[in-house]
Amino acid sequence: MIKIEPTRSADATIIWLHGLGASGHDFEHIVPLLNLPSFLNIRFLLPHAPLRAVTLNRGMRMPAWYDIYSLERFEEEDEKGIKETQSSVNAWIQSEINKGIAPERIFLACFSQGGAVALYTSLSTYLPLAKKLKNEASEVNKKIPIFMAHGYDDSILPLRFGQLSKEVLESEGYAVQWHTYPMDHSVCPEEIQDISRWVQKNIMVMG
Repeated sequence: MIKIEPTRSADATIIWLHGLGASGHDFEHIVPLLNLPSFLNIRFLLPHAPLRAVTLNRGMRMPAWYDIYSLERFEEEDEKGIKETQSSVNAWIQSEINKGIAPERIFLACFSQGGAVALYTSLSTYLPLAKKLKNEASEVNKKIPIFMAHGYDDSILPLRFGQLSKEVLESEGYAVQWHTYPMDHSVCPEEIQDISRWVQKNIMVMG
């Protein structure tokens, strides 16, 4: 796990989960690009996913938050892996709370497969185990602000995956701030600026 500490004692935390096959280092360079005011005193945690065999990639072992069987059929999903990672994220959140960070000042900022984990963890992120959302979601968590973004030209996870996840969330009463950008499966400067503005707005509200 990569930890980036603020100049003074942290009183907010952002946990950033990377995508499939990557590591916490992938988004290390994004932190300064967010250009967040130093007075927000944000600690960044960038964990590394464990190595596991990924069915979608012919069983190759790679950093993954859970196994992916298919991007075409979602009748079967790696519920065990998803819930194991959810437990890890919850443990990181609890660790931050134990250090004195208020729960409402802990944010999950994630990409691709990491984003799927963030949505599932926050609401019980495309959205895994979507059919279980109604039964497992918490009413209290419906107030959690959600920023979702997707690239028009995403060749890995087509735009429709993000749109379907957004529609599922909205149908259950979640307020989603939805953004699209002219990019592939990546992050662009405009998105980074929008994330920065969203974090600043919401961290001040939660403060």
